[in-house]
Amino acid sequence: METGDAGTLVIAIDGPAGAGKSTLARELAEALGVAYVNTGLMYRALAEAALRLGLDTSDPSALERALRDIRFDLDGGHPSSLLVDGRPPGPELETGEVEAAVSSVSSHPAVREIMRAAQRALGERGAVMEGRDIATVVFPDADVKIFVTASPEVRAARRFRERGTAAAGEALERRDALDARTNLLEPADGAVVIDSTDLSLAEVLDRALEAVAAARPNPTRSES
Repeated sequence: METGDAGTLVIAIDGPAGAGKSTLARELAEALGVAYVNTGLMYRALAEAALRLGLDTSDPSALERALRDIRFDLDGGHPSSLLVDGRPPGPELETGEVEAAVSSVSSHPAVREIMRAAQRALGERGAVMEGRDIATVVFPDADVKIFVTASPEVRAARRFRERGTAAAGEALERRDALDARTNLLEPADGAVVIDSTDLSLAEVLDRALEAVAAARPNPTRSES
């Protein structure tokens, strides 16, 4: 893939839950003026649909049918971001029930294959894509690859602030263990690793922008 102007860049950001990759991805997309795609929300949308429809999350055929009925698009915002069936993702995707189901839903190869095709379609014209296998599987030829990590303690504390429940840390550990069965989380070849444990958001963003600068001369922040 050739690097070009900011609008055509594909930036792949991977990392474990609570590491700060979603916050970084949003900030980076806004700074560069490219679309932002949170691929984890796509799996959450399927998990929510499966629960709402009473589907067995261990049944890949039922999940495939449900997934083909979900429409993923980008809105016209600045930056553009994910729409699920024409609407921004809502709080129903952040419930404990969805959190508990998403690892099972995402474990099926057939489901992941369909998701990857949808993710590639969303990002093919340029985007900051974040998830767990973006740089390794979805966009292995991404212009920029970033792996964001943090200590387990810091990740759990961030999840607690996000969710406001004492069980957030335990849920994070369970999610890590379940996700590891499907996708061994590790940096892609050539990825810039950013440990956000002791860094501010501004510092993490600066390091990400440096990675973009190395891939594309003279990156500029978008006009606000």
